[in-house]
Amino acid sequence: MSADWLGICRRIVKRQQVLFDEAPTVAARDHYDGIGEGGDHTLVLDRLCEDIVFEELEQLAGQGPAFTAISEERGLVEFNGGGSTWVVIDPIDGSLNVRRTLPNHSLSVAIASAPNMSAVEFGFVHDFGSREEYSAHSGQGAFLNGRELKVEPATQLELVGVEGAEPGAFLPIVKNLVGSVYRFRCVGSLAITLSYLAAGRIDGMLSPHLSRSVDIAAAQLIAREAGALVELGEDGLGEVGLGLEHRFTVTGASSAEGLATLLASRS
Repeated sequence: MSADWLGICRRIVKRQQVLFDEAPTVAARDHYDGIGEGGDHTLVLDRLCEDIVFEELEQLAGQGPAFTAISEERGLVEFNGGGSTWVVIDPIDGSLNVRRTLPNHSLSVAIASAPNMSAVEFGFVHDFGSREEYSAHSGQGAFLNGRELKVEPATQLELVGVEGAEPGAFLPIVKNLVGSVYRFRCVGSLAITLSYLAAGRIDGMLSPHLSRSVDIAAAQLIAREAGALVELGEDGLGEVGLGLEHRFTVTGASSAEGLATLLASRS
């Protein structure tokens, strides 16, 4: 489906930024609105940010295209019968950061031609903290604010990003990586962390928890288009579905040696 996805994403970012600016304190953001289709408690801001996304999608659908949206809060929504395009959305990746007014959280949007991760053809991640825009088209490279990204393979894992770092789940991985990693960093958004890998800011990343397509569909393409190695689950990208029912591990690195070290830490 031909559409100006970059322009659509930029309009969404501009409107979402207004919401965050209007609620600058923890007290103003600490309000919930039920549980989303992904199973997590939903902030009112999550709902409002998703509403903005779907207003843009409804405008697009009014022009005739058929596509299926998969969003963390609403789940699967078909437009004009669904068609053969999938739009995978996380209106806020990093909701805990948003609620606590930590600056780094993101909008993540991916476009795919089939309902699996290998079919993602466009990825967009906007970091509201740094106000940086990451994007990629399949086979055309990855970009940060218009500058092309190229990963340099790291000979050592100096800095590794970790996400979903609940202490009990993370401790075994930490123990297995003693002596192999110099320092860890936790941003609070899987999409941003994978984008940092694309930008060469970290040498690898992993999460001890299972993830979903909405968290990383866009960022995994950005990382791979920049030259990073990304492994989802155990059966390859083509076997990782885009539906919210699919859960999988996420591991990435700038080199094959780094990826092997991080994968081994899970055992």
